[in-house]
Amino acid sequence: MTRATTVRAVLAVAVLLVSVYITLTMSPRLGLDLQGGTRMVLQAKDSDTAKADRESTERTLEVLRQRIDSLGVAEPTLTRSGEDRIIVELPDVQDPRQAAEVLGKTAQLSFHAVQGPGTEQTGTDEEKSGAEGGPTLPDEQGGLLALGPPRLSGAGVKDATANFDAQQGAGWTVSLDFHKDAGKKWTELTGEAACNPVQDERRRVAIVLDGKVISSPQVDPSVGCEVGLPSGSTQITGSFSADEARDLALLIKGGALPVPVEIVEQRTVGPTLGAAAIDASARAALIGAAATALFITVMYRLFGALAALALAAYGVISYAALVVLGVTLTLPGLAGFVLAIGMAVDANVLVFERAREECADRPNRSLRSALTAGFRNAWSAVADSNVTTLIAAGLLFFLGSGPVKGFGVTLAIGVIASMFSALVIARALTEVAAGSKFVAAYRGVNGIARPGAVRTRLNARDPQLFRRPRRWLAVSAVLVAVAVAGILVRGVNLGVEFTGGRLVEYSTSRPVDVETARDAVAGAGFEDAEVTTAGDGDLSVRTGKLDNDGEHALRAALAEEGGETTKVRDELIGPSLGDELRRNALIALAVAVFVQLAYLAVRFRWTFAVASVGALVHDVVILVGAFAWLGRSVDGIFLAALLTVIGYSVNDSVVVFDRVRELWAKNRRTPVADVANRAVLQTVPRTVNTGMGALFILVALAVLGGDSLADFALALLIGICVGTYSSVMTAVPGALLLERSSKAPPPARKRGPGRKVTRQKRRDPLDNGARV
Repeated sequence: MTRATTVRAVLAVAVLLVSVYITLTMSPRLGLDLQGGTRMVLQAKDSDTAKADRESTERTLEVLRQRIDSLGVAEPTLTRSGEDRIIVELPDVQDPRQAAEVLGKTAQLSFHAVQGPGTEQTGTDEEKSGAEGGPTLPDEQGGLLALGPPRLSGAGVKDATANFDAQQGAGWTVSLDFHKDAGKKWTELTGEAACNPVQDERRRVAIVLDGKVISSPQVDPSVGCEVGLPSGSTQITGSFSADEARDLALLIKGGALPVPVEIVEQRTVGPTLGAAAIDASARAALIGAAATALFITVMYRLFGALAALALAAYGVISYAALVVLGVTLTLPGLAGFVLAIGMAVDANVLVFERAREECADRPNRSLRSALTAGFRNAWSAVADSNVTTLIAAGLLFFLGSGPVKGFGVTLAIGVIASMFSALVIARALTEVAAGSKFVAAYRGVNGIARPGAVRTRLNARDPQLFRRPRRWLAVSAVLVAVAVAGILVRGVNLGVEFTGGRLVEYSTSRPVDVETARDAVAGAGFEDAEVTTAGDGDLSVRTGKLDNDGEHALRAALAEEGGETTKVRDELIGPSLGDELRRNALIALAVAVFVQLAYLAVRFRWTFAVASVGALVHDVVILVGAFAWLGRSVDGIFLAALLTVIGYSVNDSVVVFDRVRELWAKNRRTPVADVANRAVLQTVPRTVNTGMGALFILVALAVLGGDSLADFALALLIGICVGTYSSVMTAVPGALLLERSSKAPPPARKRGPGRKVTRQKRRDPLDNGARV
């Protein structure tokens, strides 16, 4: 065992041990679409007194956090998104009406005189307030205070800041500054309180936010009766910590700057749907991974079995990475994790096929040296293909929204983990095996010492695929025309995510046919609602503008026909957000095409880059057209699949053109059509074997993944099949036609360090498969 192999083995074992420990001791963070709950996106709006910018939105978030806490929701999450949006996630909340009502209120901040200790009362809020002129509320320590009526509102507060008073030794304080008229009321309020003895509760002033006392400071003994505090130099002291002072200042200032919020997006997922998605994805992952492992074992014998072990290690490592990085696992993210298992074998297949070529060209070469050459020769294609997939993942994260971002993260982690699995773990295992005399002696055992069946048949027939490249382009043009016809004739069925509106899926205890459901919904006043069947006999209702009270009435109408009616899924998208998401989707596609073109132009010839992007556009149009003909919904999940197909399509083209570049550099006088033909024949085994690995996973997802993943898996199935075709039969013919008008010389041959290339007469390797 060489030193490099030992280092790889030690590194692989260390990473695996850490990953197994993380897997056994930590749990993943599940998104609301997997654990059930409600997700809202709130849009801050300008008001007469405040502009909806980053600062005011941050203050509004703090006020909303206090309100959500009052609902008793377990582990709610509130985060700011961009300049003026707030994302609220409420686990286990299935009926968002109360949450929406609480979140939509404008902040209510008021200042009250304390009339004395309060007593526990019963009755309505009005009766409690009327007993002493104001509410009776607990203070910060829990003691009851009888408050007077509001003397001024939060709208009168100009500013509230947390400061550290080092000179007076008061520690952290909160300074208040009022507008002119409010400042006079504040002076009157504190002046009246100062007329009471120091130990009297009536010397306190209560600051109330949304019916809760957030501070009840006592007026300082130095303040005279009827004199009061000036508005510009009021300080609240009370042994605050730095965080407590900042929080109090934010609450007071947030209440003083009431920024209205509007719910622009609302998604509710029932816990049963999330649990079913997890179970279905787990089954699909196990069955798909087992089928992939069996396939590569059959194709590459012992080395394939070792790659299957590395694939299992990849699953553990990528899962541990998701957990330790705190990535929120969403439904698309879970699908991305499952998909990456199928794509993880790509690097192994590339290496094994290059090692097979080395063994075929030099039969007397040792197994270890052939394997080393395979890793070396495959590195360029492995790096480029994975970079293109990482670009797609990055675009999903930066340009996607909601759960689609999670898919981008899991896809990126999967790509990095797959490279480690192939280049470290699989390489260490195969190098150790290659050093065995038994493995080296029996060529039928190791799996790479003999060419595969596909390669043998192609070499025997030696088909000339590109004598007439225009014919292949004509076939591609026909496919694109059929797809465009579907878009024009059937139209693209944009999901509610891109059009705005509301989509609710219900499960009823008694079966209800669509016509009966439509009549019930129309009878409840929703004549324009679209009612269709979802999976497992569920009903899907899509409407335009529908608030939470309207949804409650709609559910009640269905319950009259179907008995107990449970909401399985609920998506509400405001019209402005729908327009924005649709626009962002188009921008994402445009950016994806441009970035891939730029990357390929840098790494390859411009002709190769343009041809690859042309094949990419070909795949996008056909996939959209296929969904148009099938009447399937085009939504954010479809966008995730589409951008993944873009990465996969370019990935395939990169592998082909990398081989074209390599062979052409070694045979600069050979016609490029002959070089391309040989390159395609050499890469077909890799393309077939890698595609089969991904197809096993996708078929398992489509069959076992449930309705929530069916469209996602279908889009990827179509996209990968079309992408595999176009990377050979569209990209290569396109590049050949472009090369006829290009005056650029063939690529230069790479020279290894310290090597000299002597000019001597050699046979053209394209004639008999020999290597230069």
